[in-house]
Amino acid sequence: MGKLFLVPTPIGNLEDMTFRAIKVLKEVDLILAEDTRTSGKLLKHFEIDTPLQSHHMHNEHRQLEAMLERLKSGATLALISDAGTPAISDPGFLLTRACVQNNIEVECLPGATAFVPALVNSGLPNDRFVFEGFLPVKKGRQTRLEALAEEKRTLVFYESPHKLIKTLTQFGEYFGVDRQVSVSRELTKMYEETIRGTVSDVLKHFETKPPKGEFVIVVAGKQ
Repeated sequence: MGKLFLVPTPIGNLEDMTFRAIKVLKEVDLILAEDTRTSGKLLKHFEIDTPLQSHHMHNEHRQLEAMLERLKSGATLALISDAGTPAISDPGFLLTRACVQNNIEVECLPGATAFVPALVNSGLPNDRFVFEGFLPVKKGRQTRLEALAEEKRTLVFYESPHKLIKTLTQFGEYFGVDRQVSVSRELTKMYEETIRGTVSDVLKHFETKPPKGEFVIVVAGKQ
C-alpha cells in the first residue's frame, strides 16, 4: 500500500510554507493540485520538480478509482489546494474518505488555514466555535441563517468580496445589527487588515470602502 499526504500550502505569504511540507512534496511520486498553474508557481519557487496533476471539484469523482489504484500499487501521493489546508472548503474529502475505507494510510501535515488566525485575532471567544465555511448561495441559505441565529458558540465564515455586503446585511437581519463581528481580509498578505465592531459598524465600513480580497468573518454567538 502507498500513502496519501494532505499538505497545506501558504494562504498568501510564501514564508509560511513548512520545511516538512517541502520535503514531502519533493519525495512523493505525484502531487494532486486544485489548479496546476497556481501550484506550479509554488513548486517552482521551492524547486520542487515532482510530477503535478490536476485534481479539483469538477474531476475528483472521475479520478477517484484511478488514484486508489495507484495508492494500492504502492505509490505515494500528495494532495494540495490553491491555498491553505486541503478539504477545508476545498477538494480533499472524497479522496481522504476513500483511502480510509480502503485501509490506505492518510497523513495530514499541520500548516496554514485562513480561519485560524482570523478567529484568534478576532477578540471573540475561541474556546468553542463553529466553522461554517461558505454559506449556501441560494437554496437553504435562509434556513441556515435562521438556525445559526440561535447558536451560542462563535461562528466562522468564508466569503468572497462581491458577496460580503449581502452577507453582512443578512447577518444584521438574522443575528441583529448589534452582534459583534470581526472581518479579516488578505491574511498574511501585504494589505492584511481586520475590522471589528458591531455588524452595523462593519457594514458601514465596507459600504464606504469597497471590499477587495478574500474574507473570513467571525461572528459572536448569541448571548
